[in-house]
Amino acid sequence: MINIPGMLMVGASCKADGKTTFTCSLIDKFSSQLDIVGVKISTIDSVNKSHHPDVTGVGRNNSPLRPYYITEEKESSGYTDTARMLAAGAKKVLWLQALNAHLEEGIRVLVDNFGDETVSICESNRARRIIAPGAFVMIRGSQGTSWKPSAQEVVGYADRIVVSDGNKFDIDFNDIQHFDRRWAVRMPATAIILAGGNSTRMGQDKNMLPINERPMIEHIYKQLSPYFSQIIISANDEARYSFIDAPVIRDEVVGKGPLMGISSALKASINEVNFVIACDIPEIDVNYVRAMLRQAGDYDAVVPQVGPRHYEPLFAVYNKKALPLVERALESGISGVVDALSCCNVKYIDLSSKRFENINTMGDYQSFIKEKTNAGN
Repeated sequence: MINIPGMLMVGASCKADGKTTFTCSLIDKFSSQLDIVGVKISTIDSVNKSHHPDVTGVGRNNSPLRPYYITEEKESSGYTDTARMLAAGAKKVLWLQALNAHLEEGIRVLVDNFGDETVSICESNRARRIIAPGAFVMIRGSQGTSWKPSAQEVVGYADRIVVSDGNKFDIDFNDIQHFDRRWAVRMPATAIILAGGNSTRMGQDKNMLPINERPMIEHIYKQLSPYFSQIIISANDEARYSFIDAPVIRDEVVGKGPLMGISSALKASINEVNFVIACDIPEIDVNYVRAMLRQAGDYDAVVPQVGPRHYEPLFAVYNKKALPLVERALESGISGVVDALSCCNVKYIDLSSKRFENINTMGDYQSFIKEKTNAGN
């Protein structure tokens, strides 16, 4: 994958779903703040090759036969997708047409053309197989038209599926943000921050340990807020966390551990899909979290696994439909999260190659702060 966090990619289920209208609305919204490069990527196969003569040579006696072709839009008065993007306020608009077998080659040349740190908004489906953008939104028609093959290939990567009648969209455009040189889209999911531990090994409340001059729980909250439509703090002291703009959900029965915290927070959640994180994981690999959320599907939970027997159930995704099973486990005297998951349909995914750091002791905290200082963060 080519990692381009500064790119927001927009795909669509079919041609008439309003993809370009959506793209142009975004360009119009952000162009006063950002220099945006508009990008259109067309993958050419046997179905649509007659529409791309510059690449395939079809329909022109003297046209070049190339595996890919990159053009820059110069006219903003036309009705083509690229002209509309330029008229909406894009600083520059590029169009890559590439044979399917040469798509990655063409994309790499395209990225070299505008730079991987450039702020861009890209229309494409199949390019998502090759590019890992900051965010990927797919537009689906409200009429329920069947998905074209290129959309079926990549819908599993979508951070959010937006329903459209071709002109209007069921999304608040404020849910789309650009910050710290990357795009983010709030997903229809809830983040649950478990803050009810006793911090026994730390010797003090680790939730309040300072990171960048703010309490660790606020540091975690700020990393999550651009990506989730709701954030819940699971704790039994509402006043302690009143400085964070998030509801505090008390355990229904105090003293039952994190499983009770998860159960109580799932009941309060407004979303079916929920990401649970312990309040001792200061740095979050957001791309890994997004991947877990995309894999939730029909599972009760998606849980990272390190090796054959080590699990991270407090950095995992839980479907709200698992709530009855969790409650049944609690009623039967089970308090361990891993034990409760034995009754659930769980997808375990590898965490071994991912950065995952807990802060359990003062030594852990001091090492973390030293590492951040040395890294210039």
